Amino acid sequence: MPLDYSHRISEFDEIEDSALVQLVYVSSLTLGSRLSTTIFDEVESHARDYNQQHGITGILCYGNGHFLQCVEGEKADVFALKQRIFADSRHKNVEMLLLQTIDERSFADWRMRLLFLERWLWSPASKKQAAQLSPYLPFFPHGWSPDRTEHFLQIIKTFDSPPHIQAAGITYNALGNMFRHIVAPHQAFLIVQGFLSLLLVVGLIVLYL
Repeated sequence: MPLDYSHRISEFDEIEDSALVQLVYVSSLTLGSRLSTTIFDEVESHARDYNQQHGITGILCYGNGHFLQCVEGEKADVFALKQRIFADSRHKNVEMLLLQTIDERSFADWRMRLLFLERWLWSPASKKQAAQLSPYLPFFPHGWSPDRTEHFLQIIKTFDSPPHIQAAGITYNALGNMFRHIVAPHQAFLIVQGFLSLLLVVGLIVLYL
């Protein structure tokens, strides 16, 4: 289950500001953010610029309307970033899954890259590479235990390259993703309704000819 936020923060008050820490949190996009076609570019660009300036590395994962972000750096820098993240109005239901001191960074070379956890957007090569992620998909990271969170991080850390998107013919934005999740469960219904509508139009044409 998510960490007891106040208890864990209280524990970290005693740790030196220069200590290396790892913070993992999850959140959900707001409806307004889902309707934004630039949300991912904005998040990735701002995270990359801010984190490089403050010595923070990690990985940002997105899938099914949810974010999971792992940030690593000195405690003072990570906690300053935490304040910015938790106050960001573009997402909601922010929960801290993992907060711990570490001896070394797990994602020192990733520079906060954005990882899409959406099979429908992956290339065939990405699907093969990311087969180990099947137990974590569809992506619903809220409520993950610390052990499950750490195991997930261990898997994505071993990727030769992050799963990439089939960009041709697909605009991978929040609106498209939201539309997919609305349509997919009702696909058969929509097909039937579309067919019946077509028959109705044909019938009206025949009737008035």
